[in-house]
Amino acid sequence: MTTTLPVHNQIDRRWLLIDASGQVLGRLASRIALILRGKHKATFTPFLDTGDFVVVINAGKVAVTGGKESKKVYDRYSGYPGGRREQTLGEVLQTHPDRALRQAVKGMMPDGPLGRRMLGKLKIYAGPEHPHRAQQPQPVSDTLLGKRT
Repeated sequence: MTTTLPVHNQIDRRWLLIDASGQVLGRLASRIALILRGKHKATFTPFLDTGDFVVVINAGKVAVTGGKESKKVYDRYSGYPGGRREQTLGEVLQTHPDRALRQAVKGMMPDGPLGRRMLGKLKIYAGPEHPHRAQQPQPVSDTLLGKRT
């Protein structure tokens, strides 16, 4: 038996649209990571980028469970003495809601150049508007996002 690998120019890449309003941050991030990696396709190959583009709107309306909004802390370090900055999840969601979702998805992607390339296909916007109308992104079904009806 032979294993067939997808050829770069034969990979079918779609543009998908996800509305993040009211969805739990971690669950949404895991579904986005699954789509970016291409695990929802029959042609999934762990060492190739077979995933789709994902446009996320309303990232500012993402839900957080428990007391994470005040207890979860994001650290940044500039590399200079005294350059360490801490922000709670609530502060990050108020100022830059796209950063919280991007960081959650980044933690679920593979390390290295392949993961960075896959993460480049993620477009996150805090409001309902996005500049990708020309790509005609298709809304993602609730079953792919793990919602129960």
